[in-house]
Amino acid sequence: MSTDLSQITVGIGPLSIEEVVAVARYGATVDIALDALAAVDNTRQRIEDLANNPVPVYGVSTGFGALARRYVPEELRRQLQRSLVRSHAAGSGPEVETEVIRALMLLRLSTLCTGRTGVRPVVVETYAQLLNAHITPVVREYGSLGCSGDLAPLAHCALALMGEGMVRCADGQLYDAADALATAGIDPLVLQEKEGLALINGTDGMLGMLCLAIWDLRDLGKVADIATAMTVEGLLGTLTVFDEDLQKLRPHPGLADSARNIRTVAAHSSILENAQTDFKQNQVQDAYSVRCAPQVAGGFRDTLDYCSQVADRELAAAVDNPVVALDGRVTSNGNFHGAPVAYALDFLAIVVADLASISERRTDRFLDTARNRGLNAFLADDPGVDSGHMIAQYTQAGIVSELKRLAAPASVDSIPSSAMQEDHVSMGWSAARKLRRAIDGLARVLAIEILTSARAINMREGTPAAGTGAALAVVRSRIAPPGVDRYLSPEIEDAVELVVSGAITKAVEAAVGKLR
Repeated sequence: MSTDLSQITVGIGPLSIEEVVAVARYGATVDIALDALAAVDNTRQRIEDLANNPVPVYGVSTGFGALARRYVPEELRRQLQRSLVRSHAAGSGPEVETEVIRALMLLRLSTLCTGRTGVRPVVVETYAQLLNAHITPVVREYGSLGCSGDLAPLAHCALALMGEGMVRCADGQLYDAADALATAGIDPLVLQEKEGLALINGTDGMLGMLCLAIWDLRDLGKVADIATAMTVEGLLGTLTVFDEDLQKLRPHPGLADSARNIRTVAAHSSILENAQTDFKQNQVQDAYSVRCAPQVAGGFRDTLDYCSQVADRELAAAVDNPVVALDGRVTSNGNFHGAPVAYALDFLAIVVADLASISERRTDRFLDTARNRGLNAFLADDPGVDSGHMIAQYTQAGIVSELKRLAAPASVDSIPSSAMQEDHVSMGWSAARKLRRAIDGLARVLAIEILTSARAINMREGTPAAGTGAALAVVRSRIAPPGVDRYLSPEIEDAVELVVSGAITKAVEAAVGKLR
C-alpha cells in the first residue's frame, strides 16, 4: 500500500481499487471535494422542488418497491424515510468483517458525492465523519439479494447515521450507535425526502468485496508462480517449457507473465542444473500440473484483469434509483442491478478454485516415491516411523474440494421478492461472500505447497536459485528445517501468515526484481 494514501479525497473522480483498500483495510481517512459538495447541494434543490409538487415522484413522495403507488403527504415523509431504513435493516447471521463494511460505506459515500442521488450536503458530511471516527455499523451476513442494491447491509449503515442500531468503534467493542455518535461529536441525521432511499440503493457491498478480492488475488497470483518455481526445483524438473518464445506461440498476456515469473524465480539454480542430464535421459517431460502451470495461472491473471475492468467501471458509476439525471429530471432506472459485478465475482471463484486445484496436484507429487524423483515417501524423515507431509496434502484436498463447491455460481440464481416487483435479482452479495472464503482457501493451499516444496528443496543437494532461495529463507525464519515429525498445524498457519502478509512475495522480489 502506497504511503501517500493515508487520506483519500472523494468526489474528484472515480476511486481506485487501491484507494478502496486503503480506507477499508488500512484505516485511511476521507475528505470531500468542495466541488462535490456544491454538486450535491445543487441537485438537492431539484429534489426539494419536486417534494413541493403535488405530482407523485418515486422515492420522494411515494412508497417503495411494490408500494410505489401510495402517495405520501408531506407531513409523513420524514417518517417514510425512517421507516424505510428501519424496516430494511433486516440482516441476520454472523457479523460481516469491518473491512467489508468500511469499503461499502466508502463506495456509498462516493456515489452520494456524484450529485446524482439528491441528498443534502449534511448527509455526505455525516457519512464521512462516521468513517473517519472509525464507527463501523454492525452488518449481518444475510439480507442482500444484490438487486435494488445491497439493501439490508446498506440499511444497517444508514441506521447508524440516524443514531440507531449497534456499531463497533476503533477499540473493537460494541456500542449503541447513539452513544458512539455522541462520543465522537456527530449529530444523528434526520432524513428528509429521498435520503433514506439514496442511502440504501447501491451495489456497494458486492463492489467493495470485489475490490478487496482483486487486491488480494493480484499478490496470490505471484505466490502461485513462486510456489511453482519452488516445486520445479524440488522435483528436479525443467524450466525449458517456460521459455519466452514458447509462450509467444499462444499470446495470452497472463500466460507470458506467469511463465516469466517462474523462469525468473528459479533461474540459475544449481539444483536444477545438476539434474538436467538425468531429466533429459530419463524423465523427458514434467506432469501437466508443473508443465502447464502458466496456462492455468495465466488464465487466472487474464480473468483478474477482466474483473478489474468491471470494478473500475463500477467505481466510476452513480448507482441509485431514482437518480437526478444531468438534465435535472428525476427518473427511475435499473442501474442498481448487480449482475455485472456478480458475474465477475463468480468468474473469480472459478479461477481461484482451479489455481488451488493445480497447486494441490503439484504438492501431491512430492509425497509419492513413484513421482518425486528420489525423495523419501511423504518427505518423511524416517518413513513408516514418520508420516512427513502426508496429512498436509489431506488438508489441501479438503480445501480444494470446498473451493470447487464455492465455484458454483450464485449469479444464476434468482428468487423473486417485493410482491414480484423485484422479480429478477443478481445474488451478487452471495457471490462476494463465497469468494472471500475461496480466497482464504487459496492462500492456505499455496502456503502448504510452499511449505512442502521448501522441505523438498532442503532435502536436495545443491544451491537453490536466488528467487527460490529467498522464499526458502523466509520460510525457515519461522519454520524449522526437515526433521522428525513435529506438530504440523502451527507450521501450516505460520506459512499461511507468510503468504497473506506478502512476506514471501516481498522477499522474492527483493532478490530477483518485480514480478508481474
